[in-house]
This record gives sequence, structure tokens and C-alpha cells, in this order.
Amino acid sequence: MIKILNEQMSIFNQFLVEIRDVNIQKDKMRFRRNLERMSEIIAYEISKELTFVEKSTQTPLGVSISMVLESQPVIATVLRAGLPMHQGFLNYFDNAENSFISAYRKYSKDGKFDIELEYLSSPSIDGKILILTDTMLASGASIVLAYKAMLKRGKPKHTYIASLIASNEGINYVQRHLPSKDISFILGAVDKELTAKSYIVPGLGDAGDLAYGEKE
Repeated sequence: MIKILNEQMSIFNQFLVEIRDVNIQKDKMRFRRNLERMSEIIAYEISKELTFVEKSTQTPLGVSISMVLESQPVIATVLRAGLPMHQGFLNYFDNAENSFISAYRKYSKDGKFDIELEYLSSPSIDGKILILTDTMLASGASIVLAYKAMLKRGKPKHTYIASLIASNEGINYVQRHLPSKDISFILGAVDKELTAKSYIVPGLGDAGDLAYGEKE
């Protein structure tokens, strides 16, 4: 399943415009908050796909029968741009378990790069719903490596890959390298072009730098 949120008319599109806008991007606090708000909307969309059970709640005047989540997901985030996204998901799945993956581009002298994973902190994900978040799904390599690293903590019941902006090439790469029947995509937007350096066009630039400042 692939769900692309900007294909629907909602307030999500306003936030998408703002994170792309070169002038609004100058406000780092607003940029981070928009990432968080967009992730809240994605979390709500994912919640519609999860399993609910009946619960009785005692009110001052009687008993209310409602449907609540059977269990909370595990939220796994690729650092560092994913941190505002992670908070957005926690705002809705407030009792979720948490995983963090440190990944970066290791460049060679010819300008090419490989994705390196340095660190993984995670509970068991065996039999659980996994939400794997990365702000930009560009080449797809970091998501594939992150997912395979997570398998060291068990086999999830189902995985939702959540990104704010993806490329067609990145989606295709993930579909070729991960089990399609176990993966769903929840994406903010899909852009067609990917540069030779694996930057999405029009995209929004470097999400990590925009959120937290440039790195050396």
C-alpha cells in the first residue's frame, strides 16, 4: 500500500508548502514544528489501519463503550532530521516504544557515497507494528539498511514507512529490496527527480541542516 497525503485536499498541504519555501525555511523553529505537525497527521492516518479493541470507561454518569488501540507501535527514527517527526508520532502514540538509528553518507574522493549505519537503540520489535520514519526518502538506501538492522531485534508484524517527501526512485528501490507484503508507505508527497548526489528535486534541501543548522 502506498498512501500519498498531498493528493488529498487537507491542511497537510499548507505545511508541505511551508517546509519547501526557501523564505519560510529560514525560521528553524517553524520548520521543525511543521515537520512535527505533518508527522502528527501521518500518525493519525496510520492509526486508521491498526487493530482496535473494545474498552469500557466509567464516567461520572455511567459507562461508555469505546474502541481503543489494541497495542502501541514501535516508532523507529533515522537521525537527525527525523527527530521532529519522532516527536510528532509520540504526540499521538504517546505510549509507543522507541528506536533510534544513526545513519550518514560516507563520501569517497570521487564524490560517491555509501550509507553507513553507526548505532541502533531499539527494544524487541518481534510481532509488533513498526513505524520507520525518515524525513526524506531519496535513494531509499538508508531506509533499507535501517529496516534490515531492525530485524536484529525481531520480525515486525507489519512495517509502515513514513516520509514527508519521497522520490519515485527511492520508493522503487525499497520495493525491490524489502518484502512488499509486509511494508506500507505513508508519504507526504512524491517528487519525480533525483539528482546524481541523491537529492530530491524540487524537494526541500537538506532537512537536517534546516532543522538544526549546517554540519561540517
